[in-house]
Amino acid sequence: MRMAELSRRSGVSVPTIKYYLREGLLPAGAVTSPNQADYGNGHLRRLRLIRALIDVGGLSVAAAREVLGAVDDPSVVGHDLLGVAHCAVVPTKRAGRDTEEWLAARAEAATVVERRGWHVSPNAPALDLVADVIAAARALGLDELLGVIDGYADVAETVAEHDLGTVIARAQRGDTDDEMGRQALMVEAVVTGTVLGESLLTGLRLLAQEAASARIFGQTAPSVG
Repeated sequence: MRMAELSRRSGVSVPTIKYYLREGLLPAGAVTSPNQADYGNGHLRRLRLIRALIDVGGLSVAAAREVLGAVDDPSVVGHDLLGVAHCAVVPTKRAGRDTEEWLAARAEAATVVERRGWHVSPNAPALDLVADVIAAARALGLDELLGVIDGYADVAETVAEHDLGTVIARAQRGDTDDEMGRQALMVEAVVTGTVLGESLLTGLRLLAQEAASARIFGQTAPSVG
């Protein structure tokens, strides 16, 4: 298909498609003339994947490029894929991570992980994120929040089981008999499922909070839809 058709079928404008091509997010089409190229269903799927990462997952173009690079790299497999996805959704640089208070919070986050019996890398970016939350809660005197951190961890374990379950199910889908095809499905599920799952969890949590608040404070919310 020509770029105009790719644009129509994907819902992505031609200028945006050209931008993704320049940024290396979308592979080039098959050149048919000096100013023309053909695009296939793989390009259509890739565009939908890019839009999911950027529009729904909220990733920057740079972060999306890193995630897509993992999808395309056959040497990045299994557990390593999860690290790529986590680095995409967790801020890796933030000011104030060298203070005495933050370092104490980081040690507290590591203690939570050890108490739960979780086997994670000591350099996991999510450890820094948890430390950010603990340090901020300590500064604001939110002892109530920190008092239920194991409750949050219980929920996180359940969600993590669902996350990995979808990865395995996707790899075992029956729409391809090709081993490389199944591996590609798993790779895509790991990186995109982590990004989209983060947004899904946030949205559902906000809805649950609103419902709980309405119930506790006796408010009646308008019907959804």
